[in-house]
This record gives sequence, C-alpha cells and structure tokens, in this order.
Amino acid sequence: MDSTEGPLLCFPNLNSSCRRLLRPRSDTALLYTLLAFVSLLTVTLNLLVIISISHFRQLHTATNTLLLSLAVSDLVVGLLVMPIEGLRYMETCWLLGRLLCALTPYVSYCMLSASVGSMVLISIDRYLAICDPLLYSSKITLHRVQISICLCWACSLLYNGCILIGHLGQPDRFSSCHGECVVVISHTSGTVDLFFTFVGPCTVMVVLYMRVFVVAISQMRVIRLQTAATAGTAAPTAKKSERKAARTLGIVIAVFLLCFCPYYYPALAGGDTSTSLSYFAVLSWIMLLNSCANPLIYALFYPWFRKAIKLIFTLKILQPHSREIKIL
Repeated sequence: MDSTEGPLLCFPNLNSSCRRLLRPRSDTALLYTLLAFVSLLTVTLNLLVIISISHFRQLHTATNTLLLSLAVSDLVVGLLVMPIEGLRYMETCWLLGRLLCALTPYVSYCMLSASVGSMVLISIDRYLAICDPLLYSSKITLHRVQISICLCWACSLLYNGCILIGHLGQPDRFSSCHGECVVVISHTSGTVDLFFTFVGPCTVMVVLYMRVFVVAISQMRVIRLQTAATAGTAAPTAKKSERKAARTLGIVIAVFLLCFCPYYYPALAGGDTSTSLSYFAVLSWIMLLNSCANPLIYALFYPWFRKAIKLIFTLKILQPHSREIKIL
C-alpha cells in the first residue's frame, strides 16, 4: 500500500532518479490521443503538400519549391519533434537518453528556423511577383531558388549549433537528477535569437507584405479603369492568382506571429529561456502548432492543393501520365 502512495521514480533502480508526476489515467489517455492526432495531422497535411508539388509537373515552379521547403521542415516537426516533446511532458521524465537529449532541441530549433527562413523567402518571392512582374521570371529562377533554400537550411544548422553549443557539448549540465533534460538559453543568447529568428524575419515579412498590399490595391484600380475605358495598351499588372497568393501570405504571417510571440516571452521579460519553466510547455506547443497551421492555410486558400488532394486520395496519381495533369 505504501509503495503505491509514495512518489514514483523515473528510474527506480537509481537513487539519483527524478520523481515522476502522476496523472489520472483518463487525463493521460486524453493527452496521448490529442498528441497523436495533432502529430498525425501535421505529418499528413505536409506530406500531401510534398507529394502534390513533387508529383505534378505543372507545380514545379520557383514559388512552389519554396512551399516544398516549408512543408519539409514542418513535416519533420510533426514526425519527430512533436512526439518527443509530447513524451517529455506527458511522462514528466526524460526516458530517451543523453544523446537524444542533446540532439532533440537542436533538430527542433533547426526545423523551426528553416520554416521561418522559408516563409521569408516566400514573402520575397511574392513581393517580386506583385511589384515587379515584368522582371520576375528573369530574377526568380528555379536554380536561384534552390540555392537560396540550401543557404537557408545551412544557415539554420550553423546558427542553432552556435545557440545550443553548450547544450550539445554537455546536455546534462542543468539536470538536477537522472531523468531530466533541461535546455537553458541564456538571456543574451535568447535576445540574439529573438532578433534573428523573430523580430528580423517578422519585420521583413510585414514590410514586404504591406508593400505588396498597397501595390495590389493600386493594380486592382488600374484594372477597373482599363476595363471601363477599354482603350490603349494595358499596363502590366499582377495576375489574380498572384494577388490571391499574396493574401494567403498575409494570413500565414498573421498565424506565424500568433504562434511565435508567446515563445519569446522569457527573452522579452529579461530572463533565461528554460524548458524547466512551469509554463514553457504551453509556449513551446503554441509555436509547434504553426507547423500544422501552414498546410491548413494552403488547403483553405489554394485550389490546386485541394485538387491535388482529391487526385491523391482517389489514387489517380498512380495512373500513367498523371504527372502531366493540368492542376492550375
């Protein structure tokens, strides 16, 4: 009787083991079900984006290559980061060993940084498509986009390696007992990360989007005037699909701000960012949900994505010459 009422240890054979927080079985089952649903939804939606863009030849454009990069980073978040982080907070013990304690935060930060970098590149792409449509095809080529994506991912790997270099070298330095994996980012590093991963990208995306919004409004007025006059040579304007893509970008940016703002609260408050904070799990999961929100936005606002999903689920992509199907 005493053993059931006493505190359980993460590793019963070790005297230095951390204590496990017990939850009612109903709560545990509900939390695991919710975790599995969110993780599976994130993986499925981003996998559909990847299959759609990779399979249909008509979608092999510079813009969609950037969306592909974003979907890959979000897929890894749903496939690896969400389950591991969910296990950490569900079990209240770190059961995956020292190596994964070192690598998991690094992979998580790299994927989120790559996701942010991809969104910045997408905003630049939409800006050029709307504001400089005549030179867009010469400036934005598939080769240049691929190079930009490679640089984005390389910078993400290097940058987060610098931010987490102490944790990578000694992952248990802040652990008070066996069964903890505590990641602490100092206020200085957190402030640097705040500007490089949040303030800087947000500023670029918001400024470019505001510029795109103003130009799109002016172009719509030009179109209306030209339609009324029906005389003279039409001035070059962005296509309707380009303006719609710009509007979708605005929604992506808004969701990004809502998901990432809470995570940087400790840095804004002047403290260290630590996984041991009582409210860190909430901040972390709000940020991770951005990886699930992105493909949901595509499904709602991109007709080609909805059409591609229908072709995938009906297995028509297995038919000969399905790559050539007109999907736009």
